[in-house]
Amino acid sequence: MKTSFHKPALLALLCTGSFYATAQDSDDWQVPRTINGHPDLQGVWANNSSTPLERPEVFGDRPELTAEEFADLRAQAAEIEASGGDALFGDGFLNAVITGEVQSYDPATGNYDAAWMVDRNLENRTSLVVDPPNGRIPPMTEEGRARMQERAANRPGATDSYLGRPLQERCITWGMPYIMAGYNSYYQIVQSEDTVAIIQEMIHDVRIVPINDKPHADERIELWHGDSRGWWDGDTLVVQTRNFSDQSQFRGAGANRLFTERYTRTAEDVLEYQFTVEDPSTWERPWTAVINYTASEDPIYEYACHEGNYALMGILSGARAAERNTQSN
Repeated sequence: MKTSFHKPALLALLCTGSFYATAQDSDDWQVPRTINGHPDLQGVWANNSSTPLERPEVFGDRPELTAEEFADLRAQAAEIEASGGDALFGDGFLNAVITGEVQSYDPATGNYDAAWMVDRNLENRTSLVVDPPNGRIPPMTEEGRARMQERAANRPGATDSYLGRPLQERCITWGMPYIMAGYNSYYQIVQSEDTVAIIQEMIHDVRIVPINDKPHADERIELWHGDSRGWWDGDTLVVQTRNFSDQSQFRGAGANRLFTERYTRTAEDVLEYQFTVEDPSTWERPWTAVINYTASEDPIYEYACHEGNYALMGILSGARAAERNTQSN
């Protein structure tokens, strides 16, 4: 592929679909409201952004591409789309751009082919992280690094028992927030006067957020997705979540994290999702990211994580068979 700027600058800024503006084009557009007068955030919203979580170092502190770079990326995006190949989830097409080869999301089985590809939304932003200004997640603290090493050392073997398999493989949770784009990355929001339900397509996790002065659960109660409380700040829904289970981790942070989300309808088909995560025991400072969800006319379909989870049984029984074979030789 040819480009008018250094090839690493192509990182994660391609798409296989349409570009969505992140600001309303019409000056007379107004935020729709529910029967109770609150901003109407209801509907199905997709995270198919092609913007990487962290800013590639080649961009330095630049939050946006130049017009020339953006035009060049759109042209190369068409080449990626026309080439077909394997599915490209999250930032997965980065290596495809740099090397010219599409690498499988799941090389062990190769079960994610081009049929899994969805339209990706092209933005001219260089990272989802907006704070710190360099667009990168802050360094981990010494305590955080030590904790991760301890977890790795004490983790059961991958095939010793079901406890050695990741939570998502065991159909428990993909965690909160789930930010991988392009792979079951849809959410549905349902509102009542004093409650908001946020349904995540992955494993059909549902968060029920009270919009009132009800206090948080006792700190001794730890939940997979934490304990959420919400309130309206003008036209923005603010949700604060704590009381996470230490087993439900997010990029190295466990039970100590405080999670603050802001949902703002910025256009008829755009919902801005901003989250800030704080954990002084994990990172040197809090950090914030913004994802522009786009409206989807399609419903959220069944996420059939497992029927009896035969794959898990197969993994463990296969490991036991391998052990017997080794002992017999």
